[in-house]
Amino acid sequence: MENRKTDSEATLQDLKNRVKAFVSKRGWEKYHNPKDLAEAVCVEAAELLEVFQWSTVQEASAWRNDASKMESIREELADVLIYCLSMANALGIDVSEAVFRKLEKNEEKYPADKYFGRAR
Repeated sequence: MENRKTDSEATLQDLKNRVKAFVSKRGWEKYHNPKDLAEAVCVEAAELLEVFQWSTVQEASAWRNDASKMESIREELADVLIYCLSMANALGIDVSEAVFRKLEKNEEKYPADKYFGRAR
């Protein structure tokens, strides 16, 4: 197993490379097409949501101190991100560039002076 890195140590390219190596080592490239990856992202996002099903905001906020709940959340979030990174690999998307571009659009669409403290 490769050495693990924290957010402050790993780059997105490190993560993309690790996901690509995982997929390649298993010969799964034929299954990692954009349509199937989009479906997998939705399935894993639903599994993440399922962890929170029937919980109040207060209960879910308290889970930071619940090792079992945090492990479930950590694993489901990782699954979502892994499939997203695999899609980026499959389509040649530079994730950082895509995120910065989208944030710029959102900054124009939702200026802070008009939307501060508003969810809608």
